[in-house]
Amino acid sequence: MHIVAVLALDQVIPFDLATPIEVFTRTRLPDGRPAYEVRVCAERRQVEAGAFAIQAPWGLDALQDAGTIIVPGTTAPQAPLSPEVRDALRAAAANGARIASICSGAFPLAATGLLAGLRATTHWAAAGLLAAAHPDIDVDPDVLYVDNGQFLTSAGAAAGLDLCLHLIRRDHGSAVAADAARLSVMPLEREGGQAQFIAHDHAPDPRGSALEPLLTWLQDNLGRDLSLADIAAQAGVSTRTLIRRFTEQTGTTPLQWLHRARVRRAQHLLETTRHSVERIAAEVGFGSPTSFRERFKRTTGVTPHAYRRAFT
Repeated sequence: MHIVAVLALDQVIPFDLATPIEVFTRTRLPDGRPAYEVRVCAERRQVEAGAFAIQAPWGLDALQDAGTIIVPGTTAPQAPLSPEVRDALRAAAANGARIASICSGAFPLAATGLLAGLRATTHWAAAGLLAAAHPDIDVDPDVLYVDNGQFLTSAGAAAGLDLCLHLIRRDHGSAVAADAARLSVMPLEREGGQAQFIAHDHAPDPRGSALEPLLTWLQDNLGRDLSLADIAAQAGVSTRTLIRRFTEQTGTTPLQWLHRARVRRAQHLLETTRHSVERIAAEVGFGSPTSFRERFKRTTGVTPHAYRRAFT
């Protein structure tokens, strides 16, 4: 079974610690078996967690058996990383373990040197500190998570859920991930990035809440040949206003959101039906199988046929 080790450092943020424990513990395979074994590991048995302390059942040696290691954030992200933790993480990485950080957990992960030369993220309020402390890391403050393959980082708070669901989808496909998302009362994939949560000098447009029925309409009409003008007409606004509101509220454009939604629907059809790629391309609204294949690979990193072989 795939072992997920959650590394609890001193002053761990309880929310960041609990998120992977809950998500991975409750994930089930289609036959009902648990998909993961979760272990909470620490350098010392007792770990301070702000308002309380926790007892970690596993030590650092347990990291060497893990397929995935999660590093939650702490309230003291710039605290020196002990040589023992640094060496344990580097040894696990050398063994092929996948290592992901949540929120300010990017700081101890960066301190190992494993993120050098890579793109990474953290909570938007700490992105400047991370970039200053580690100039060899390309810090992106506008995304919910960054997947570099073996090493992943996520933004703050709820972005840890996005990251965990992404990992489940990588391991077991979108059907298993969708079940985990429903248990978490969380969308399988949120559009946009941290930009929609950053505090700006101006107040956001309260009319952005009107996008909810439009997004539902788009989901119900993925198979149609929709232009930007069609979407604006449905929303009852000009195309310029539509783009502005969409970008403010979702962090992306209407057509980019539509393309991503079509790819997600295609993933579900590839997993659950025997329909040809050509038929799926038509059902989800792509003008041609070629454009569908290109968009699917650009979004998921693999071709539709490779995705089906992996997750059917």
